[in-house]
Amino acid sequence: MSIASRRPSRTHDVLNQSTPLVDYNLFETDPALVEAVQREGAGWAADELRALGAKVGSEEVIAWGFLANRNQPVLHTHDRFGYRIDEVEFHPAWHKLLELSVSAGIAGRPWRDARKGAHVARAAASFLASQNEAGHGCPVTMTYASVPALRAAPDLAAALIPKITSDIYDPRLLPMQQKTGVLVGMAMTEKQGGSDVRANTTRAVAAGSGGPGSEYLVTGHKWFCSAPMCDAFLMLATTSRGLGCFLLPRFLPDGSRNAFALQRLKDKLGNRSNASSEIEFDSASATLVGEEGHGIRTILEMASHTRLDCVIGSAALMRQALVQASHHVRERSAFGKRLIEQPLMQNVIADLTLESEAATVLALRLARAYDARPDDEREIAFRRIATPIAKYWVCKRAIAHVAEALECLGGNGFVEESILPRLYRESPINSLWEGSGNVMCLDVLRAASRETATLEALLAEIDLAKGGDRRHDELAVRVRGWLAESDRERAARRIAEGLALLLQGSLLLRHASQPMADAFCAARLGAEGGRGFGALPASVDVAAILRRVEAI
Repeated sequence: MSIASRRPSRTHDVLNQSTPLVDYNLFETDPALVEAVQREGAGWAADELRALGAKVGSEEVIAWGFLANRNQPVLHTHDRFGYRIDEVEFHPAWHKLLELSVSAGIAGRPWRDARKGAHVARAAASFLASQNEAGHGCPVTMTYASVPALRAAPDLAAALIPKITSDIYDPRLLPMQQKTGVLVGMAMTEKQGGSDVRANTTRAVAAGSGGPGSEYLVTGHKWFCSAPMCDAFLMLATTSRGLGCFLLPRFLPDGSRNAFALQRLKDKLGNRSNASSEIEFDSASATLVGEEGHGIRTILEMASHTRLDCVIGSAALMRQALVQASHHVRERSAFGKRLIEQPLMQNVIADLTLESEAATVLALRLARAYDARPDDEREIAFRRIATPIAKYWVCKRAIAHVAEALECLGGNGFVEESILPRLYRESPINSLWEGSGNVMCLDVLRAASRETATLEALLAEIDLAKGGDRRHDELAVRVRGWLAESDRERAARRIAEGLALLLQGSLLLRHASQPMADAFCAARLGAEGGRGFGALPASVDVAAILRRVEAI
């Protein structure tokens, strides 16, 4: 409803309410993102990102996000005649969101774009789309991440990858061979195993002689299968030689439905626009991707990229929460002043800005590592350890960050007409997906212990800022000491947190303004800052940080 068409109240004047935040450009108003895109090698994509930023910031597309979440997916197990169909019905807004993101190349363009910075450009586009609506990003992310795993089956990859990277959203219920664009999901978790996939009981038996690229018949279940309307799913099943990775299609080449059933949809805390399901297989046809017994190694190629998107998604939630809070406090008054004019609120917004920008620069730097050439061993080693570090820390920080931003709006932030409740419900999911916090921290230790080059690459990146700030240098010494302790598993979270802060600090010291870098070192690395948001020490140039969000 336009402002002009609103009917005034007969009992009182409506005053001191902030206006809806619509029709703004998410890219142009985000200096940290604009700078990071240029710095990390994707400046050539600025015009596309600017256009996407305007689109996702439009009142129309913002409404799609609300509609897709208010009208949750509905499972139809059977048609009216009693035949199994196992289909999920989505609101039209869901399809519009998917079409926008797929056409923007978020699902697969980097795999066919040879330009330097293609993964950075894609990460920035995902960052923009996720601020508006995060749920539809699940099938987009899994499709993007499926390509490295599928390359373990060359014939399958040759047939599917062009469809994955086509930028065409094709929701038709057809065999993949007949579609112009396909989406690929993933299903790993079982009831009894969770993150321990070696406890999986789903079995796969060769339909013929077996081996890579051959058909197998899969029987068992998966406790979580996200986006069950994808065209195919990568999953693990046990063979006679151990776990194997399989691609299981929804439809067989002859057009018949594969033998898997959707038992029910999960009733989730958040991520409500996206269907997550429990599924069963009864001799379902699947193709072995890679070798029998090498399933974990194969699917980890996918998990690495989905973890990258967890970082991007959480950074996006933080940015949108910051934007909403900053917009509100600039228009709302209390006690005779606008909220943003009051010192304590200035401290809160500045601190939220600091955390958001630290997450953004880390996410885009990590994305650059995914652009590394196959022979760039240093960058690949950095990616190996920096991914679980960033996923652990950024995803954890997003939860508290969004809660603080919601509080800036008071009661207005707690009602469903605001996007803040949805952001708040979304914020924990990236810590859970693709490995919880403990799994990430143990993975950091594993990389640091068994793969010497990974730790060396990470510390070399951190040391690029050596001498830039005493507090950063002192923390680096302490963290190196923690890494040398004998009982490192008990201290795994402390180590991962320390490495994440050092990495963010190094990036800000090298690339951010002096006030921003000094604020981060004072509030996050030194002893001056408090434990909650809004406790920046008096030495911080709050006004300089606040100017970073003035354009909204």
